[in-house]
Amino acid sequence: MTKKLGDLCDIARGGSPRPIQQYLTNSPDGINWIKISDASASSKYIYETKEKIKPEGVTKSRLVQKDDFLLSNSMSFGRPYIMKISGCIHDGWLVLKDKSGLFDQDYLYYFLNSQAAYKQFDNLAAGSTVRNLNTQLVKNVIIPIPPIEEQKRIVEILDKAFEGIAQAEANTRRNLINARELFDSYLNQVFTKHDQNWTQEPLGKVCTLQRGYDLPQRLRVEGKFPLVSSSGIIDSHQEAKVKAPGVVTGRSGSIGSLFYVKENFWPLNTVLYVKDFHENDPEFIFYLLKHFNLGKYASGTGVPTLNRNHVHSVLVKKPIFIEEQKNLVKSLNKLQEYQKRLETIYQRKLEAIAELKQSILEKAFTGQLSQ
Repeated sequence: MTKKLGDLCDIARGGSPRPIQQYLTNSPDGINWIKISDASASSKYIYETKEKIKPEGVTKSRLVQKDDFLLSNSMSFGRPYIMKISGCIHDGWLVLKDKSGLFDQDYLYYFLNSQAAYKQFDNLAAGSTVRNLNTQLVKNVIIPIPPIEEQKRIVEILDKAFEGIAQAEANTRRNLINARELFDSYLNQVFTKHDQNWTQEPLGKVCTLQRGYDLPQRLRVEGKFPLVSSSGIIDSHQEAKVKAPGVVTGRSGSIGSLFYVKENFWPLNTVLYVKDFHENDPEFIFYLLKHFNLGKYASGTGVPTLNRNHVHSVLVKKPIFIEEQKNLVKSLNKLQEYQKRLETIYQRKLEAIAELKQSILEKAFTGQLSQ
């Protein structure tokens, strides 16, 4: 048989006492304040929270208990979690409380994680201005409800299958991290283990940084030259301000982000760009700044920014001869290409694992699952 979720569970939306800062507390009698950031993307349960609210905030929020289900209703749309603690939720969550006794907890968790549930969430939310879930929408989701013993059998099979898949996924994610760390380790080695043919100078004498140029949206005309912001190339314009090659870093916003630009471009005022390479190899300067980690020099209250004058005086080391700079660039480029190939392989493997999980779940909820 099938049932609507609203027939199985009491479903309600969270709420926030406002202004929330007045309700946050470090007191031992504080109530767990459950936020999206308390839930790991790969976790099934929520065990703890980073913040607590005062007891008087409970009446202005929604109290949830151990074993209740939470659904994220906006950011990670429809992602389920099972509570292992009690606490209060804000309006970014929906809570599902069992009122029927007709479902096994793990069975419902697997269903809510399946494409069968997601597609219903997606279809029911279609057409709304802001794509999120609400209580009425979730109440109308249809779920197959076999007898409890059959639910437990399905859960047992899924648990066994997902145990092996989880190990494969963890290994792949570890390999992905290792691939990224491989390049970072070599880059660090380049700039920390060198010989007497290196020299030490203030950064401003190795490369001069310059603030980018304002260009309001209304004055932008689509063209062949990239517009570079602190998040990278975001648009194009009919005019360029800087000749290629260029090295650009985020000044505000994505501070310390780094981009190598191979064509004439317009750097926006959210970035700093290298105005003068002082006869150094531009790609080497890109890698030097990558190792330098400009982001740690950001300052300012409210909205931090990167001030070029604060970094120009910092001492950096570089090869004296440009030939050595170019040779290092070749090695770094080669390793970075290798890293990207590995990342592509591991990302595709993660996608294949995700597809396998959904394939198994689909069989589980369409009666095709056997031992």
